[in-house]
Amino acid sequence: MDGTSILPEAPQFRRVLGHFPTGVAVVTAISTEHKPVAIAVSSFTSVSLDPPLVAFLPSKSSTTLPEILAAGTFCANVLGAHQEPYSRAFSAKGGDKFTDIPWRPASSGSPIIDDVIAWIDCDITEVTEAGDHYVVFGRVRELDLASSKPPLVFFRSEYRQLG
Repeated sequence: MDGTSILPEAPQFRRVLGHFPTGVAVVTAISTEHKPVAIAVSSFTSVSLDPPLVAFLPSKSSTTLPEILAAGTFCANVLGAHQEPYSRAFSAKGGDKFTDIPWRPASSGSPIIDDVIAWIDCDITEVTEAGDHYVVFGRVRELDLASSKPPLVFFRSEYRQLG
């Protein structure tokens, strides 16, 4: 190799990586003002079984992320195919994202959204910069399967359903 590289343009990068289907999760927390906050992510993954670790990768431009980090905990709510409107609501900027969305508190206090297919309640253990995103690691404190419904999937810049 000659030490040179050609970096992909952002649209090509998105188009190519868009062919990798991902699940959709809503990461929730309770702010220091005792209000529920959340962001939708398609970059949520398991990291380790021992200890049980997960991670999500929010954009550095997220205005909600500082509130989640200040909480020190989060709950990843895995959305079902029937919950596409929730993903859209939690992807929007501003406003009360929890209007008309029922939830209950996890042991951390973070919201568990009603009727999600699974939820994972975590303590934040580390935050690392990664380009224009952060990698937020969480140690799992509690989790459960809540529904056998199919998951919401994001593929080629569109929401999809399995099957």
